[in-house]
Amino acid sequence: MSKVLVPFYSSYGHIHEMAKAVAKGAEETGAEVRIVRIPESQMAKEGMSTQEAYVEAQNQQADIPEATTDDLVWADGVVWGIPTRFGNMPAQVKQFMDAAGGLWANGSLEGKVAGIFTSTNTAHGGQETTIITSVVPLLHFGFIFVGLPYGENPEMTERDFVGGTPYGASTLAGPDGTRMPSEGELTMGGRLGARVAKVAEKLSN
Repeated sequence: MSKVLVPFYSSYGHIHEMAKAVAKGAEETGAEVRIVRIPESQMAKEGMSTQEAYVEAQNQQADIPEATTDDLVWADGVVWGIPTRFGNMPAQVKQFMDAAGGLWANGSLEGKVAGIFTSTNTAHGGQETTIITSVVPLLHFGFIFVGLPYGENPEMTERDFVGGTPYGASTLAGPDGTRMPSEGELTMGGRLGARVAKVAEKLSN
């Protein structure tokens, strides 16, 4: 049985919903799963606290433990929830990774499995670039990256479908941010969680 960590950062709840689907998919393989939230920055909290949707989403996440570098050591596989910021990861996620520099120095994360899921407002707003650029620091840590193949995810080829990439699961929030993950997007998130859990179990054995 593998141990799967799902660390996520979510301003408005889209990545939080995907994280729950990812965790469920991993759990269905028999894996032990831990969901943690990457801490919000004080500057973002102050700047966005007047937005009702942001406040509501943060309240819904309040009971989820904050991520620590010890969580990364515990896990065999890590499925990162990374929304886009201008086609790249948010500063909050980068800060958390930077704080794990000691684990990089002693090779503590080498050989662990990683996957990534993301969220954007628009269809071409960074669905792929966010995942691809986020892989770079993970490779420095020594993670083995797992994507989301077309053959296992027919939803990616549906005409009216918007989320999903071969690099990882994704969802589209829409221009005003009100669209939440669809059933198909959540399904693909679950498959990514299961895929990371299965690969992690094989490698740990």
